Amino acid sequence: MIKDDIALKVAEFLLQIKAIKLQPNDPFTWASGIKSPIYCDNRKTLSYPTVRTFIRQCFTQKILDTFGKPDIIAGVATGGIPHGVLVAQDLGVPFVYVRSTAKKHGLGNMIEGDYKENQTVVVIEDLISTGGSSLQAVDALKEAGLNVKGLAAIFTYGFDISVQNFEKANCRFATLTNYEYLLDVAIDKKYISASQVETLKEWKNNPEDWTK
Repeated sequence: MIKDDIALKVAEFLLQIKAIKLQPNDPFTWASGIKSPIYCDNRKTLSYPTVRTFIRQCFTQKILDTFGKPDIIAGVATGGIPHGVLVAQDLGVPFVYVRSTAKKHGLGNMIEGDYKENQTVVVIEDLISTGGSSLQAVDALKEAGLNVKGLAAIFTYGFDISVQNFEKANCRFATLTNYEYLLDVAIDKKYISASQVETLKEWKNNPEDWTK
């Protein structure tokens, strides 16, 4: 496989600033109850100007290469909002964001910002796990009459279920880096030992039953 230098560099940054932590011997517990050797909080990238700038530039180029320039950028609340704003500024296009649920007062908006039917939009997300929340935002944009060209995210675990969900929704997606590149960097930079790699691969293939 030809290595993607950009994907490797993004993964290295995420490990350096501890936006992603790997603890195969002392796993985290996710909100869902799943035990996991990895914890991802890409909001931390916003606190590091060099990392934040690099991710913005990578997002912009990835969008242009994969989807072409859209009429609008949409961020998924909440992690996709700040990165979405930065990318929209870079591209010189309007920005909107999609709530997880419709506002309970006022206009009851699900989508905040100005847009018109049939405008093209690329969605920005910080992380893809199963793809559920991301695709909920995609659905909301489609229901509002927007033409969703696809979704771009910083990182994906690469679960089969996420790939299936995006295929079922007929939505293309692209990420700056992924779990495989992360493991490559983690081994190379000695964040984990070679003996821990199989454990991390086993978790990715079957996260629900991993601790059993």
